[in-house]
Amino acid sequence: MDERELFEKMRDSLAELDMDMTKETCKKALEAGVDPYLCITEGLSPGLDIVGSKYERAEYFLMELIMAGEIMKETMKMLEPYLKSSTEKRQPIGKIVIGAVQGDLHDTGKNIVITLLQATNFEVYDLGSDVSADKFVEAVRNLNPDILGLSALLTTTLDEMENIITELKKTDLRESVKVIIGGGAVYESFAKRIG
Repeated sequence: MDERELFEKMRDSLAELDMDMTKETCKKALEAGVDPYLCITEGLSPGLDIVGSKYERAEYFLMELIMAGEIMKETMKMLEPYLKSSTEKRQPIGKIVIGAVQGDLHDTGKNIVITLLQATNFEVYDLGSDVSADKFVEAVRNLNPDILGLSALLTTTLDEMENIITELKKTDLRESVKVIIGGGAVYESFAKRIG
């Protein structure tokens, strides 16, 4: 099997929620000397895109999203040692602080994003889940990141994202950091509204 076929099989097995096949294909790729970063960008990420599209079309539901996250987590465990050795040789391309906002304990999507950021050689500081606005502001002040990532799966926690932006403005830190938001509850018009 050539690289392209391995990537397609990884993509399709993840999209079909087949953990064993996804891990097996990833293992074959690593044994064949395929760049572990390409396993993510050319195989696993496109598989996640398909899962996301199926979710948007109501072909998949929350359970399938969680399963895809678990497959990704397990596969990333295999890739991690290979990724570390390839990224240790490179300078970090930026620093990011990330967390799920207060009131939200869901972290599957956030953890996938962290893995992808680390794979592309970002220096990542994970604040975890259920993180208060004060902790986000303190992390921005102390770590001086290039990017602040806020995650929310629950619509009831969207107000907390806006609160964090407000607190960053109050402390004159908003202009020092790019803010990205994501999660099942987030939509583009909301992102624009809260700045």
